[in-house]
Amino acid sequence: MLLPATGNSASMATKIPAEKFGKCQCETHHSKSILQQILNKENGSETKWHQQHGSPHCSTRSRGCPCLDRKRVVLRTPEATCRRASEVLLKTSTFIRNLPSFYQMPWEDQFVLIQQNWVPLFVLGMAQEGVDFDLKEIPATSLLKKILLNQSSTAMRELGSSSAGASLAEVEKMRNLLWKFWDLDISAKEYAYLKGIILFNSECHVLKCLPYVQSLQQEAQKALMEFISTMFHGNLGRFALILQLITSLRDIDADAIEELFFRPVLGEATVNALLIETLCIRPVWR
Repeated sequence: MLLPATGNSASMATKIPAEKFGKCQCETHHSKSILQQILNKENGSETKWHQQHGSPHCSTRSRGCPCLDRKRVVLRTPEATCRRASEVLLKTSTFIRNLPSFYQMPWEDQFVLIQQNWVPLFVLGMAQEGVDFDLKEIPATSLLKKILLNQSSTAMRELGSSSAGASLAEVEKMRNLLWKFWDLDISAKEYAYLKGIILFNSECHVLKCLPYVQSLQQEAQKALMEFISTMFHGNLGRFALILQLITSLRDIDADAIEELFFRPVLGEATVNALLIETLCIRPVWR
């Protein structure tokens, strides 16, 4: 059998309304002086995520606001959230380790599949475990203060750069996907099939055993389709919607995930390197 049996799906996080981080700079008049624009960047910076009225699916990002690209956020409760994220990563590693079909491939293919797919697998695991989290914004360094301290040469270079924390735009993208998975109330079996579809990614054309990987992915897709057809009386619209969400998972930035959930734990080490070591993916010397 391709996929191992799984336990009951974890309970979902309770929906809490959310609130914007500060005031969008795009709403100000562009005719203001440079000094005014500099001063306006010193607005409130630790507004809570969970107080915005309206659906959590609706985002400023969808309206094309560039402010989200500049804002950086960190976890409000890093110790608890990073622990839960680490548990999700461990369960993801265990899932892969229990797939004999994964270890029947050359180690190079195993390496590529982990490198290309650990992010969507991790986010899917966060959805299955119902991991929600609060954020706080990192205050932008005052450009005016730098200028007054004769640091203007570096200030201009740092104006558009990121210092610490994760991009609010990328984190919001992830959170919106989590809510969509929770709204679908996906079962444990569906999550198992989805992990197989994601891991055996046939779009990785550099694989040595690409036909084998394609067959595994097709097997997982067929199993998911048959399960949904049986449980939801032939309604394959759910199947199409879930596959669409999987495609969106691949757009989530790996750096944002590492910065938000694993930088406090791993330091400069990468999740990809950790998984490669944990799963014992290495050349086999004969």
